[in-house]
Amino acid sequence: MKLNFQEFINEYKNRLADIFSTEEEKHEESLVRGIKADTYNQIMDLSPLAAFIPSQYGGFGGHTAEALKMLETSSYESLPLSLMMGINGALFLQPIANYASEEARSGVYDRVINANKMGGLMITEPDYGSDALKMQTSFTEENGVYRIKGTKHWAGLTGMADYWLMTARGVDSKGNLSRDIGFFIHDTRNGGIDVKEYYNNLGLYMLPYGRNHVDIKVDESHKLNPSSTGITMMLDLLHRSRLQFPGMGMGFLKRMMDEAVNHCKDRFVGGQSLFNYDQVKNRLSELQAYFTVCSAMCNFTSTNVPLERNTAKMDLEANAIKSVVTDYMQRAAQSLLQLTGAKGYRLDHIAGRSVVDSRPFQIFEGSNDILYQQISESVLKMMRKMKRTNLYDFLSTYESTSKAADYFKEALNFEINAKMPQRKLVDLGKAIGRMVSMEFTLDLGEQGFNKELIQNALKNIQDDINATMCLFKHGGEGDVVEDYQIDSSWFNLQLVNAR
Repeated sequence: MKLNFQEFINEYKNRLADIFSTEEEKHEESLVRGIKADTYNQIMDLSPLAAFIPSQYGGFGGHTAEALKMLETSSYESLPLSLMMGINGALFLQPIANYASEEARSGVYDRVINANKMGGLMITEPDYGSDALKMQTSFTEENGVYRIKGTKHWAGLTGMADYWLMTARGVDSKGNLSRDIGFFIHDTRNGGIDVKEYYNNLGLYMLPYGRNHVDIKVDESHKLNPSSTGITMMLDLLHRSRLQFPGMGMGFLKRMMDEAVNHCKDRFVGGQSLFNYDQVKNRLSELQAYFTVCSAMCNFTSTNVPLERNTAKMDLEANAIKSVVTDYMQRAAQSLLQLTGAKGYRLDHIAGRSVVDSRPFQIFEGSNDILYQQISESVLKMMRKMKRTNLYDFLSTYESTSKAADYFKEALNFEINAKMPQRKLVDLGKAIGRMVSMEFTLDLGEQGFNKELIQNALKNIQDDINATMCLFKHGGEGDVVEDYQIDSSWFNLQLVNAR
């Protein structure tokens, strides 16, 4: 590389600021689907994806902290751009670094760095969204060549990516699909992927999504090689990606915070600055808390998740980070919109655009409701294994919650019901996810991060956890009324009473 990483990030930051600061580019990004070729080339000519690539292939080294910093720099100016980089890095380039053959690695990395090429991941199918293990896309092998057939959708960069990491299940001699999953690197120059439909996605206009018919052939040299099973490899891939969500969240949350603070200082209502109103200060303190907690998450991932680490067993940390930070992203966008008022309720305004662009982050790569349930299930499984029944006793000794648990001894000091309903699992998972985030924040504070921001964040997380635990213990009793159309017209009651 011609530049070292710090030189690159400075130039990258300035380049993005120039691109996305003009009114024309703001309009293009918010109202026009896709990305202009000239804009794309201006960005990619700096080789930002080199942040994910080991140095022996021309990258910066594949260091996690540098990858997150590149994502942060991207998302401050454009959340869709950061997602584009995140898809390429966490869902394509990093799996190739850990599981691809030397032939595949060198070929892909060369074109990514020197020819501005991109790659994506295809897992999701129309009938099997969150239930990925039941995917119907299949592969057969003959003479060292794999033929893969099926239908995939909602893959970011549909019709735009130059490479696809394709997932499929093998077929046995009886025509049955195997339980395990294979991963294959497909070069789109070889054809075989036909986009049947482009979706009118609500936000993230820069990224095309759609439904793809797949009938491709891939040489055995371009099949990923798992260290154990394909399912374990998929867990490593997904957990690593979720652990890096704070990179995308970091710049976005800082932008929401900066926009909100600047607006409130400049806007006068009732003869005084918005900044002086108590409820406004409450919203701003929450935005600063989200920024601080996300900083702590970045610190955790950078310290604990080097490229070579297998993250298949880091389910609790990965699920907590992804679900909590994406909840914060949507809350932050909603707060900015509330503060900016009617002016913000435009698709070409940073507030309105951020609301729709950040919302799918709570859905893709694991719906947050499901991830919160899985957090609780992970904790209950560990408690059973250790023969513990008291929630505080366990969390106070668990590595990722030991310090945070002491703030909630009274709220957590109860015997857990291992057979609680799903909605309770979700509520408990929300609380535990925030407790894990609080642990990271306490660690960040011990390393010298701004003490006032740390204290503010801790207060906000405590409020959030206490409210969630109150709901867990005393709420969630509502049920669905199936025959809701019977006697449910208020107007009919008006007619009866008028007689």
